This record gives sequence, structure tokens and C-alpha cells, in this order.
Amino acid sequence: MIVMKFGGTSVESAEAIDRVAGIVRGRLDRRPTVVVSAMSKATDQLLAMAAAAGAGDKEKAVTLCQALRDRHFGVASALVSDASNPVHTSIAADYLALEQLLEGICAVGELTPRTQDNVVAYGERINSKVVAAAFAARGLKATHVDAREIIVTDHTFGKATPQVAEIDRRLMAKVKPLIDDGVVPVLGGFIGSTPDGITTTIGRGGSDFSAALVGAGLNAEAIEIWTDVDGMKTTDPNLCPDAHRIKVISFEEAAELAYFGAKVLHPATVLPAIEKNIPVYVLNSRNPSNEGTKIVARAPQTRNPFKAIAAKKRITVIDVVAARMLMAHGFLRQIFEIFDRHKCAVDVVSTSEVSVSLTVDSNERIPEIAADMEKLAFVKYSGRKAIVCLVGENIRERPGIAAQVFTAISDINVRMISQGASEINITFVIDEADVPEAVRRLHAHFFTDVDPEVFD
Repeated sequence: MIVMKFGGTSVESAEAIDRVAGIVRGRLDRRPTVVVSAMSKATDQLLAMAAAAGAGDKEKAVTLCQALRDRHFGVASALVSDASNPVHTSIAADYLALEQLLEGICAVGELTPRTQDNVVAYGERINSKVVAAAFAARGLKATHVDAREIIVTDHTFGKATPQVAEIDRRLMAKVKPLIDDGVVPVLGGFIGSTPDGITTTIGRGGSDFSAALVGAGLNAEAIEIWTDVDGMKTTDPNLCPDAHRIKVISFEEAAELAYFGAKVLHPATVLPAIEKNIPVYVLNSRNPSNEGTKIVARAPQTRNPFKAIAAKKRITVIDVVAARMLMAHGFLRQIFEIFDRHKCAVDVVSTSEVSVSLTVDSNERIPEIAADMEKLAFVKYSGRKAIVCLVGENIRERPGIAAQVFTAISDINVRMISQGASEINITFVIDEADVPEAVRRLHAHFFTDVDPEVFD
């Protein structure tokens, strides 16, 4: 069997969902399980109404809620014309509950992470019902499965950690029998619940991660990630219109690219697939005949030194300088304990005898982190930076490759460099404003002549 995940742009309208139904119909012989995101922009709308309610602006919250309600009802009516179909009643009940939740937030005057997860989850909850009903109306034997009954997580609201063993058990108990009966289960991605049933989310873009968890738990033959582009590209086509499609790439390379800004795939997607060695395909729901990108454990060798270039913006560089800590035991440990305490992930690290420079992609906790750091050392930080990452196999074994990279951008100021920590990437930090020019130059240098076995 296979798991098919459809992103927000693939299920953003009645026309798009109708197209998805046709794609799933063409794979019925492979016993699909379907995971869907919220409609495109729906999560942003839900976050906006939650924020408005938290600020006490009931009128704005209700107006935003009604607009999204009208959108869902419009799409559902276009797909399922029978007014007596239970999906219409279910949507009405969901929106009644959502409006009551928003009113409660307004009354309390506070939006907690737990409550925000509850609000945001409605995007996937409702859309997965609409998609399941649309499939059934088109003759597919499909049923909706509430993902919160399958994806069990901890209590870290906003970015909950899945509990894999319990997820696997529930998949086998509740989803596998449906597949064995020839039913297409349809679940919402991104959402889950604690063991005691409190709604959680696993982070923005988490529908990919949900699909990988489902695929691994069901021992699927393949996991298909359906987007609105023809697979992974050598770089962002918005920056380089001549970017090439990558036909095949390794799990390790794909994970690096996803983490460092390649938006077509969620960074955590490949982890469950790696553990079970399940191939992942990135495909285009608007062009289903395209073979997309295949992600496997070991990709074929290529004459090109790199597979792709990714850029991650909105980065802040934090410099920690402490002459008095020269050679002091435990200095780095104390620094990283501060980041751990504030639940702030670090991307790139560069060290000398008396200083440490590192990057983070969250500005929320920086003042508190800096305050704690200043107890140890002098701290300064600068924002509006970006990480540029070039990913390829065996970079350590290619003499002169770093020289080629930095010669191509010789007049662009490089703030930090990281090479050697990974065998498959060269990473450096520059100003955000320099990203388009840097990426275009690097792409022109390394991808003008590409290996046809790996690139299209």
C-alpha cells in the first residue's frame, strides 16, 4: 500500500479536490491512505482569528471565522451537491464550536498555545471531512478518520512530538482494517492529540511529517508528497527560472535541503521513512504525469558536485565573546543549556578560543537568551541574515570545491562559514538582501551543465 499526502494548494478549491480524487482513483490498486492539509491560506486565517480573539477583538475574529466558513461551505456544496449529506451538518457543527471557542478566548482575554492549537486544528479537521465526502460522492470507497485518534503526541503545543510506538499501534488497530476492506482512509495532517485527548499540532508544514509517520507505521511501499511543483529543484525557481528538476536524491541530502529552506518538503518528513527505508516521491498534483523527485537511501553518483542550493532567511547571528572563559571547562555546555532552556534551536555554529558565533531562526526568545548569556560573556546579535546551503555527496573528498563556491561570490560579504561538520554540505551566512544574487551566481556556476541521469 501507499500513503498519499496532498498539500494546501492541492486541496485549495473544489476543482483542485476533484483533481485529487482522479489521482487517487488512478492508484486504487495500490491501496492508498490519504493525508490532506488545510486549504491553502486557511491556517493563516485561523491564526489571525485566534490572535484577534486573544486581543479581545471579537468582531474581527467572528468576521474572519465567517469568511472561512463560507469558503468551506462553498467548496463542500460544489463537491457534494446533496444538501442532506452528513458533511454539511458536520461542517456547521464544527464552525459553531469554533465560534464558541473564539468567544471564550475573547472573554478570557488570553490566547494560550493549547487554545491556539485547538483553533488552528479546524483547518485540517474540516478539510479532511470535505475531501473524504468528495471522494465518496465520486464513487470512491472512502471514509474520514480523525487524525487526533491516530497521531498521539506529547503536550508541547505548537510543535508537539509524536509518540511513534502508540501511533503505530493505533494505525494497525484503526486504519489497517479499513485498507484491508478496500476503503481509502482520509486523515488530516499536522494535527494530533495528547494521550488524554487534548488537540495538538506538530508544527507548520507538519502534514508531510504526518504522512511519513502514517507510512512508516503501516509499512507502506511508498510515501507520495503531492505539491504544486514538479518535484525538488536545484534551487528556488523564483530566484532561478532555469532551475532543474532533481530526478533522484538521497534521504540525507533531502533532509539537509528541507531543513535549510527548501520549502517543497518538511524537514522531519524523511526521518520515519529512513527508519523503514521507504522511498518518498515529491509529485505535482497539477501535473500528475510528471515523475517528480524520488528520495531513496542511496542516490546514484553524479558528475555535478552539488545536488541543490537552499537558502533560509530571517536568521539572527548571536556572538558570544568571553576572554575570561579561555580554555574554561564547560563553557560551551553552559551556552547550549541556555538555548535548551528557552527551547530555541541552533542552526550553524562557529567557535574560536574565546568566542562562539551561532545562528537561530526565531527572534521571539532572543532578548531573554541574550540576558542569560550576558551572565557568562559579552553578547551581541544581528538580524536580517540568511543561511545559504549547498548540498551534495562527498564534498569533503572534492579538492578545491570551497574555493569555487567563494570565488563565485567573492564580492559578497560572508558572515560565517561551516564546512566539515557534514560530509554533504557547505553552509555560510550572508545578509538577506544578498541572497538572490548569491544563489543565481552559484547556480550558474554549478548547474549550467548537469548530469542527465540525475537532473532534468
